Amino acid sequence: MNMQFLKLIPIIFVFLGIFSPANLVYADVEDTNKYKVLSSNNKKLSITNVKNFLTEGDTFIKNGEFEKAKESFDKARNLAKQLAGFYGDLNVSFRGLDARIPAEMAEKGKESLQIWAESNGRLAALYKRKKQPEVAVPLLVEIVRLMSPTSSEGKEAYKNLIQLGFVDTPYRGL
Repeated sequence: MNMQFLKLIPIIFVFLGIFSPANLVYADVEDTNKYKVLSSNNKKLSITNVKNFLTEGDTFIKNGEFEKAKESFDKARNLAKQLAGFYGDLNVSFRGLDARIPAEMAEKGKESLQIWAESNGRLAALYKRKKQPEVAVPLLVEIVRLMSPTSSEGKEAYKNLIQLGFVDTPYRGL
């Protein structure tokens, strides 16, 4: 009998207005965007951050700080590569379940491949400038693979491969 009375205490508090149910914490949050940590402007795992690394590297190049530029371009390349992999994995995982998610992941994946190729291009240009073509060649080949030989990025990368003497046959699509 005593246990039944203890169970009634919260109901009595609510009934008397001592403990209002309006003040309870609900799982439904009004502004869910404040919890989306990666959707803010200072996000770490984002295309924005890759662009920031590229801009930082460009600034280092202008100041003649080639080693720091290389580090920034490497960070940009690695992050873009990670993002492309993550978006690709999510794309495949949700294929056939919800068409909206693969469509979004395909778009984000395409953008991350684009900036990955751009990062490679900056690094390759830096290695060409430092007279290290053997390090530039794999980056240029990767650009062609990522973007296709018919894209503007792929064509430019292939031109660079010809200039470096890695390939001899000009691409007629240039």
